[in-house]
Amino acid sequence: MERLLYLNRTLDELDPPRWVPPAADATHLVRTVHELRRVPLGELSAADLRTLLSQQVALPYVLPLAVRLLLEEPLLDACFYEGDLLLAAVNAPASAWALLPEPGARLRAVITTLPEAMTVGLPRGAAEDLARFVA
Repeated sequence: MERLLYLNRTLDELDPPRWVPPAADATHLVRTVHELRRVPLGELSAADLRTLLSQQVALPYVLPLAVRLLLEEPLLDACFYEGDLLLAAVNAPASAWALLPEPGARLRAVITTLPEAMTVGLPRGAAEDLARFVA
């Protein structure tokens, strides 16, 4: 997880080019993602990571941070519901995970140890998403 060495830097620094400020009429989500690119990686919350993952922003940097949290608490409630960060991570494109074989393997190992009873409360389709990621 070598990308974790850059916790004091921002995505704008690590994932060029720097983004220009959003348009004045940009949505709240667009403004939020732009703002998050200027936050040092070490200061991003679980909710921030979920937002960046769901928008597929700078995945080589964001995924290792999410995995670090998920290894400790796989069904972490980042913002909306228990397991939302996990589902955002496993739904990242396979091409992003291909760049991160070690964090991907660690997350797969954690997922395979989750008791089925723990995943029952996840949204519809979550079990399939988890199975697809592990396969």
